[in-house]
Amino acid sequence: MPTCVFLFLCLFGQILAKKPPDVSCLVINLESIRCMWNLQGTPEVNYTFYSRSGSQKANVCAEYLLEKGTNIGCTLPYNNQQRFNSFYTKLWDGNRTVTPLDRVPEINHDLRRKVKLNPPTNLTVMNGSDMNLWFYWNHTIKSCLENEVRIRKNNNNWEIQPVYPGPMSYCQNLPSSTARYELQVRVRFKNYCGQSDFWSDWSEPVVWGFNNTTVSNIKNETMPVWTAVLYVVSAITLILLVVILLHNERIKIILIPPLPKPALNSPDVEDWFHFSKGLIKERFNTNFNERACTVREYQPVSRSDSNGSDSSRLTTSTDQTDCSIPIAMNEPEDTSAPFYTTVIASEEEQQVSV
Repeated sequence: MPTCVFLFLCLFGQILAKKPPDVSCLVINLESIRCMWNLQGTPEVNYTFYSRSGSQKANVCAEYLLEKGTNIGCTLPYNNQQRFNSFYTKLWDGNRTVTPLDRVPEINHDLRRKVKLNPPTNLTVMNGSDMNLWFYWNHTIKSCLENEVRIRKNNNNWEIQPVYPGPMSYCQNLPSSTARYELQVRVRFKNYCGQSDFWSDWSEPVVWGFNNTTVSNIKNETMPVWTAVLYVVSAITLILLVVILLHNERIKIILIPPLPKPALNSPDVEDWFHFSKGLIKERFNTNFNERACTVREYQPVSRSDSNGSDSSRLTTSTDQTDCSIPIAMNEPEDTSAPFYTTVIASEEEQQVSV
């Protein structure tokens, strides 16, 4: 009977025991191993972390990573070629005595594919003798690396390009002298050296451009204080000038003189033309009359020689226009008008006997 009760308590304790969180381990630049168990959030229990490599004995964590006083990770030293060995970890809740340490399951980690290197450093750029643009960089690990660059031109979208095996360099063929080029690099282990699933972070950018000048390790810089002050003072000055122009009519007339408006309904024609007053009165006098002339058809008039010769008779045509006939007008004629003419003619004067 006591044996049955003990087994029941063990099974009931296993049911009530909370499953420990998952552990994720990563080799940092072949210098240390970092294992974290806060992927689902900060745990409610301070777990004790145990780890071992290969057939070695499990050791408790010596350097915990904390968050709000709770253990969320552990940093371990890395031994040479340790990533090719089996690596085991387990978490144990020391507050719970239901599950002994030796019954806590271990988790096997493949560190060969869990390596994350540091980003490259010392990025430089220069114009080569072949008229191409060459980018160079360094890394603490000199072999078994594959590189990948991303480059953009004139702040366009990034373009990712693989780098061929060899020296840590990249060539931009025939760059434009008026363009701006920006490049970043990241690295990881090659396939035949145990390829990793993780690329390093992107390096600091290196920029070439600005009239063929080279700028390395460009960082985001804040606007200088004096530039911001200059912008503010200029804006305030402009606002004050607009207010003064709107409220001070005299200054407004001085700075922006008004244009004269032409008088389209002027009754005096002299305002429209730049003539002298005497000329206008003489040439634009509307109170004058012109005498009409009576027009009649031409008639042949015979001329006889004064010697009485019957054989010599000449005929001629005379103008029968008579301008001497007066025409009744409502107003008396003004003989002082400049266009007034007097024509006196008679029918007797139009006939001439020869």
